[in-house]
Amino acid sequence: MNRTITFNELRKIKDSLPAGSMHRIADELGLDVETVRNFFGGHNFKDGKSVGIHLEPGPDGGLVMLDDTTVLDKALDILRETNA
Repeated sequence: MNRTITFNELRKIKDSLPAGSMHRIADELGLDVETVRNFFGGHNFKDGKSVGIHLEPGPDGGLVMLDDTTVLDKALDILRETNA
């Protein structure tokens, strides 16, 4: 599923996650933790892979077009758990 959000929104979600969430997402989705970090704006392509995000410059950090929202969906699930 495709989705477009601002880069600042994506970073806010990442910054709201409890400690250890990057590792939890990686473990639950069978990904390298650096790949998950790359999804949230990291740039470690030596250890992690590209994750199908495309950046467009603009206000609010620009737009992020997501080819696959699986990592974002897992992060939002964790936030819902934390806030429940």
